[in-house]
Amino acid sequence: MKPYPSFRHPRRRILVAALVAIGAFGAFAASVSAGEASTAGLRDGENYDRFIVRYRDGSGSRASSAALQKSLLGAVSRAGLGAVQGRAAVSAAKLRRLGIGAELVQTSRKLDRVEAESLLRQLAADPDVDFAEVDARRYARLVPNDTYYNQYQWHFRDPVGGINLPAAWDDATGAGIVVAVVDTGITPHSDLDANILPGYDFISDTFVSRDGDGRDANPRDEGDWNPVAGECYTGSPVQDSSWHGTHVAGTVAEVTNNAKGMAGAAFNAKVVPARVLGRCGGYTSDISDAVIWASGGSVAGVPANANPAEVINLSLGGEGACSAVEQAAFNIAIANGSTVVVAAGNDAGNVSGYSPGNCTGVITVGATRITGGIASYSNYGTRVDIAAPGGGGSVDGNPGGYVWSAGNAGATVPTTETYFGMGGTSMAAPHVAAVVALMQSVAETPLTPAQVLATLKSTARPFPVAPPANRPIGAGIVNAAAAVQAVMGGGEPPTATPLTNHVAVGGNGGAKDAVVQYALVVPAGATNLSFISYGGSGNADVYVKFGSAATATSYDLRSVRPGNNEVINIANPQAGTYYVSLVGKTAFANVSLRGSFTAP
Repeated sequence: MKPYPSFRHPRRRILVAALVAIGAFGAFAASVSAGEASTAGLRDGENYDRFIVRYRDGSGSRASSAALQKSLLGAVSRAGLGAVQGRAAVSAAKLRRLGIGAELVQTSRKLDRVEAESLLRQLAADPDVDFAEVDARRYARLVPNDTYYNQYQWHFRDPVGGINLPAAWDDATGAGIVVAVVDTGITPHSDLDANILPGYDFISDTFVSRDGDGRDANPRDEGDWNPVAGECYTGSPVQDSSWHGTHVAGTVAEVTNNAKGMAGAAFNAKVVPARVLGRCGGYTSDISDAVIWASGGSVAGVPANANPAEVINLSLGGEGACSAVEQAAFNIAIANGSTVVVAAGNDAGNVSGYSPGNCTGVITVGATRITGGIASYSNYGTRVDIAAPGGGGSVDGNPGGYVWSAGNAGATVPTTETYFGMGGTSMAAPHVAAVVALMQSVAETPLTPAQVLATLKSTARPFPVAPPANRPIGAGIVNAAAAVQAVMGGGEPPTATPLTNHVAVGGNGGAKDAVVQYALVVPAGATNLSFISYGGSGNADVYVKFGSAATATSYDLRSVRPGNNEVINIANPQAGTYYVSLVGKTAFANVSLRGSFTAP
């Protein structure tokens, strides 16, 4: 495995929530609390004519077909779906009752997103209604056919250490978004070239660049090998070329589903390479110019960037405070609308002493292992915002100890393309940059960097292995699917504790009606999924739902035997997240819960 290259020498848009203006609830305005209207399943550009409405137990609408029809027509009227602009008035009728006791309702014509949201809110305004939601379509999840995806790229899909990418790809692929990779440049690679836009070589010192000239429009990586010990700084080692920039770019946007190589996290995004690192690292002056240029800003003597980046990734750093030059460059980039993602660093120290991770306004990324715990080398501290897979190195074996992506086989100069694993916060940062690209690709209007950060933090997955209290690395592990859903209007994911396959979690308890929720990420091709509860005292039932919170009123499957011995089996589960809840039928204590599946 190639070691993480350390560059430590001193040279070295607004999401506006589109809310539908809903009129007053009329006769229900002053009634008992309204039901819940879920709009998570609504998408721009889609039309809907099937809705699910659950009426409260004991209500007239649940018991009487006539009362039910009156409720439906009242909601249609209040939603403003009468005859307008030559269109016939909408009607609604019950199709059937579902197993959970809710009614499947169909409208006489398909409604657009605005109309559907208005209808849902008016249905939920009826005091007889518990909840209303669209009867959303579900599709087979994308499973890339890239040769090495399943074998090597645990960091995308592993239920413990990964970033929950497969579930995000159903909604977002990064299309239309540009990510700038400010790094060693790029080498030609058949599994990446199609997603590379024109870049620029910002290295002004020929010793560093190795290309015999100064700045130019060729960001080709000429190699960053050091043939002489102590050449860069006292004690600097002899090392081969890293092909660091190609590896980072591959994580972001390697061509995907092309039956070769590996996958990219935001595989329909485009990468603009900005070369700033070469022999013995790179200078702050070159890096700061590259950041400004990448964001669409003006740099003297450099042609304008024809493809300003929504996201800028910097997997580089060095010791010391954030310099005035660096901070000024980041301020310009952020003002231009670019989200700047930086690696925290690999010195196992507090990031407050390492730049650019300690700069203001950037998103600083720490590194985790396949276990979900902190990587031993990762910098830490309150300035770290979020974590992502960086690999644990040899301690976690091969491939699980490394992040895998495109590279080059040359020891010094570029030769043939290849793939390899690397480890470091340099590998963690592009995971986050790619997720930002996914978020921006589904945003109705561009997210500001501040909005991006807030969403990443609020949707982060809890650490399966908590970092030591004195070594914090952010809000959690970046959760691609949850972040995308939050941007699309699906809200934050349920608060759920991750389950590990075949590992029971004991000590669960709560009062009557208390809900204790877990989540288990199931990979594509898994079989024989089961959830089992047992032991303890009292009576807790088990509810399971795919993709969203499981409750006693919203579930796909349930087990409600007396006591705590509950079993739910799913022979052929979907790939993605299953939520499972223990719900107190009475008070309960010390109940164990286990989720398990047969891995593919």
